[in-house]
Amino acid sequence: MRIGAVFPQLEIGSDPAVIRAWAETVEAAGYTHVLAYDHVLGASPAKRPGWTGYTDKSLFHEVFVLFGYLAAITIELELVTGVLVLPQRQTALVAKQAAEVDVLSGGRLRLGVGIGWNEVEYQALGVPFERRGPRLTEQVDVLRKLWAEPVISYDGRFHEIEEAGLNPLSGRQIPIWFGGSAEAVLRRTGRIGDGWMPQSPPNEEARARLERVRAYAVEAGRDPAGIGFEARLSLGSVPERDWPAFVQGWRELGATHACVNTMGMGLRTPADHAAVLRDVLTLLKNG
Repeated sequence: MRIGAVFPQLEIGSDPAVIRAWAETVEAAGYTHVLAYDHVLGASPAKRPGWTGYTDKSLFHEVFVLFGYLAAITIELELVTGVLVLPQRQTALVAKQAAEVDVLSGGRLRLGVGIGWNEVEYQALGVPFERRGPRLTEQVDVLRKLWAEPVISYDGRFHEIEEAGLNPLSGRQIPIWFGGSAEAVLRRTGRIGDGWMPQSPPNEEARARLERVRAYAVEAGRDPAGIGFEARLSLGSVPERDWPAFVQGWRELGATHACVNTMGMGLRTPADHAAVLRDVLTLLKNG
C-alpha cells in the first residue's frame, strides 16, 4: 500500500517557505504522495443562515499552481488532487494545466475528480450546477483524447472542439480517479475510472461498495484488478489506538493507497502537522 499525506491547506497558511518545509519533511519521511483538496471560492455565511460548508475564511491554495510549485521542490512525491471539482472548470483548460504539471513534475500527477457540492462556486464560475454528473463523464473522455493525440475533433453534448490540441503533451494518460460515495460514482469508477477515493471506515459497507465497483468494471469489460482504491485516515476523527487497524483494515479490503489527514487535530503550527506525519508513518506501515 502506498501511503500519502493530505496537504493541510486549511491550517498551513500562505507562506511559501512554510509550504516548502512541510513538503520536504513529508517526502523525507517516506510518504509516496501528497493529496490536496480543491475549492475556488468560499461562500460568505453572512446572508446564508444555516450555511455549513467552507466559507470565505477557508484557505484553499489553487491546486494546479500549488502542484507547479511542489513539482519544483520535490523529487518523487506523486501530486494528487482529492478531488478537483471538474464540472465547474473548463475541460480544455484543465487538460492543459494537468499536462503542464505532469511535464514539470516528470509524470507525477494523479487527477482525482468529483462533481462537488457548492452551488455558489458553480454560479460564480458561470457553469450550471445541474447536469454536472453527465458533464463530468464527458469531460473525462475529452481529457483523455486531448492527452492522447496532438490534434483532436470532438462533438459532444457539452463540448465542441475542431481540429485543435495541446502542446506540450506529457506523453502518457494521466490517471483519473473519482471521489464521492453515490452509486453513480461507483458505477462511473468501474466503467471508466482508474481508481476510487472512499472516505469511510473499512467496514462491511465499504467492502460492499468495492465489490460493486469491481462488478461494474466486469460489466464494462474491464479488469477490476486495474482499479485502485485510496482510503483516507483523518487522525482527528479516529482514536489514536485505532489508526493502525484502520489502515490494516483497508489493506485487507484491497486498498492500494491511503492518505493521512492531520487537519482537525488542533495542531498549532505547520511544523506540528509535519512532525505528526513524520512520526505516524512508521506506525501505519508496521501496523
